[in-house]
Amino acid sequence: MAEDTTVEAGPERLASVLLEKGALTADWLPAFHAVPRHLFVPEVIWPGRAGMNRQDDRVVRSRSPQAWREAVYSDAPITTQWDDGAYTGPERGRTPTSSSSMPTMVFSMLADLDVRPGDRVLEIGTGTGWNAALLCHRLGDGDVVTVEVDEGIAGQARARLSAAGFSPRVVVGDGAEGYGEGAPYDRIIATCSVGRVPAQWLGQARPGAVIVAPWGPVYGGEGIVRLTVRDDGSASGPFTGSSAFMRLREQRRRLPPTSEYLRGREWPAGGAESTTTLSPDDVGDWIHMFAIGVQVPDLFCRVIHGPGGSYRLWLHDTGLTSWATADYEAGRTEFRTVQAGPRRLWHELESAWRWWCRQGQPDFARFGLTVDGPRHTVWLDSPDNPVPDFTGATTP
Repeated sequence: MAEDTTVEAGPERLASVLLEKGALTADWLPAFHAVPRHLFVPEVIWPGRAGMNRQDDRVVRSRSPQAWREAVYSDAPITTQWDDGAYTGPERGRTPTSSSSMPTMVFSMLADLDVRPGDRVLEIGTGTGWNAALLCHRLGDGDVVTVEVDEGIAGQARARLSAAGFSPRVVVGDGAEGYGEGAPYDRIIATCSVGRVPAQWLGQARPGAVIVAPWGPVYGGEGIVRLTVRDDGSASGPFTGSSAFMRLREQRRRLPPTSEYLRGREWPAGGAESTTTLSPDDVGDWIHMFAIGVQVPDLFCRVIHGPGGSYRLWLHDTGLTSWATADYEAGRTEFRTVQAGPRRLWHELESAWRWWCRQGQPDFARFGLTVDGPRHTVWLDSPDNPVPDFTGATTP
């Protein structure tokens, strides 16, 4: 009979996975073992799937302890709150609003943060408290401040931290405001995404400080950016990889419905019809959305699914002036488009996509971001090479 080599779900198995991926490094290994993830995961969870923005149904620890432990010690995110706490189960809510991040992402971001003894750290988004506990183990409680907008989540995290022997300063407040009373900081890390880096973060950082945050344009796509703060208060740095985080509440997207663009008319509503050889299915990956979004900053999209895998991609501008559609059907080489308003949004998207192709289809690591006051400039390879702006382009 063959020997059973199955390794029970637990810290050792997860550590092996993270070490093999290169996410967990030797300097963070003691903190990983000293701060087990299960101490910072609530009784009721919705397990996620690695590399996918999708959750399974609710798991309750007291009812399904093995399934709960499997989820906790998998390299996958775990949703811990839906709809700002309004939905509690039994299946899934509408919008996930708090989570325990995928361990690979946790330790990759901590590696980007590159903390040193004596560093003072501000964390935006306490969540379950696990990230704050890992930082406390490395730096000491007195050098960690963590801000959480949800009072209930903050209280639960504070209790978990205390039970595990840690006592960082846990602040209930708007993460966009940072925490001025604890400034200046040597490191700032956000566990929620932003589309603009709040001025308060830069103002509360020392010159030379590092800010690590998920950043993404309105259109979609998102990456981790590692900014270094300059003496003049601006900051610049590269993206280090892709990410998919919940938005900072103060920056949640509130986009107008498609009906406001059609103004009571039925599609195609008099729009200009044409065809394109660029398939809508070839511009929908995460890096595609990022590359398009940084070149057409006010563009956003929706997808309406049809039979047999077909769908209609809707494009809108945030200024409520223009819209476009592109219809996808499997097996076709030409696709119907309709565009209306003073701008030709499909042409803008296609121009941005073709520029990305001409640059060799760069991934996130070739992009970077410079923040100077309210101005955010995305660049390719060097701050001296900003991405083009195809807003208003009339031909691809």
